[in-house]
Amino acid sequence: MDETVSGFKTPCKVMKRPSSCVSTPSPSFMIPASPLMKKFGYGTGVSVYLMKRSPKGSSHSPWAVKKINKGCDKFSKNIYEKRLNDEANILKNLQHPNIVGYRAFTKSKDGNMCLAMEFGGDKSLNDIIEEKNERGECPFPASTILKVALHMARGLKYLHNEKKLLHGDIKSSNVVIKGDFESIKICDVGVSLPLDENMIMSDSTANYIGTEPWKPKEALEDNGVITDKSDIYAYGLTLWEMMTLSIPHINLPPENDDDVDSFDEHDFDEDAYYEALGTRPPLNIEELDESYQLVIELFTICTSENPKERPSASQILEILEAEVKN
Repeated sequence: MDETVSGFKTPCKVMKRPSSCVSTPSPSFMIPASPLMKKFGYGTGVSVYLMKRSPKGSSHSPWAVKKINKGCDKFSKNIYEKRLNDEANILKNLQHPNIVGYRAFTKSKDGNMCLAMEFGGDKSLNDIIEEKNERGECPFPASTILKVALHMARGLKYLHNEKKLLHGDIKSSNVVIKGDFESIKICDVGVSLPLDENMIMSDSTANYIGTEPWKPKEALEDNGVITDKSDIYAYGLTLWEMMTLSIPHINLPPENDDDVDSFDEHDFDEDAYYEALGTRPPLNIEELDESYQLVIELFTICTSENPKERPSASQILEILEAEVKN
C-alpha cells in the first residue's frame, strides 16, 4: 500500500434509473401474511421477515422476504414498489457466495409485492456491532475484521468487475452474518448503479443514494464523479465500524461521561458532523494492538478523500488473499 498508518493524524478523542422491464411475479406460490413470519430487519419503507419453508415434512432452506410496510400512503407505496422491483431485476442476475441470492418476486396474501431472497443470516453486521457496544465489549478481533473484509471484497469485485455495478450503499447494515461469521454476504442492491468500462457511473441521469455518514467526498459534491471507488470508501468505513463499534462521524458523549443521561439532540454538533462527512474519521490506535496493523492500513487507504488514491476491490482482494496464504 502507498499509504500506511503513519500517513495520517489521529485526533485524541430518488435514485433515477433508466426505464427497465417490470419483474414478472412468480405465480407458483404465495407469501404468508406478515404475522405468520418472524420480522428480523427493516429499511426505509420496508421490513424483512423470515419465511420458513418445510412443506409435507421435507426440509427447505428458509427465505428472507422484503415487504412494503403497511400504512404507507399511495405515493410512498408506489416509490417503494418501484425500488423493490428494481432490486428484484438486479438481484435475479447476480450469483455469488458473498451476495444474497434472489429467490422470487411475488405477492403476499395482502396483495403487496414481496421480494424473496436467500436467507443469509438473521443478523446484520450492524446488529452485532450494536450488541457488542451495548455490552461494553472491546472491538472485534483483527482476525474477524479481516475475514469480513475478505468476503466483502470478493462480493465487491464480483459486482464491480463482472457485473459492472456499483452497490451504492455499503455499510454494516447491508452485510448479513450467519452464525459465528460462518457466512458473510452483501445485501440490499436496490440502489446500485451501472458502471462503464472505466468503472465510472455510466448513467448521467442517475443519482448516488447511499447513506449520509458513509458517503464519500465525491458523492457530496455537485459535480463529483462517482466510480467503483465510492463503494471502497464506504467499505473502509465498515472496517472502522468494527474497530470502534460506532457510526461514522456521529460523535456522542463517551459512556463514562457523567452527563450522558442528559444527552439530547441539542448536544449534537451538526456543523462538525457535516464538515466531517466524506473525510477519514479518527481512530484511537492506542486501543488496538499490533494484530490490527493490516486492518488499520486498509481502512486508511480506502478512506482517502481522493478516490484515485483508494485501491480497487481487486487490489484489496489480492492483498487479503495473500495474507490468508501466509
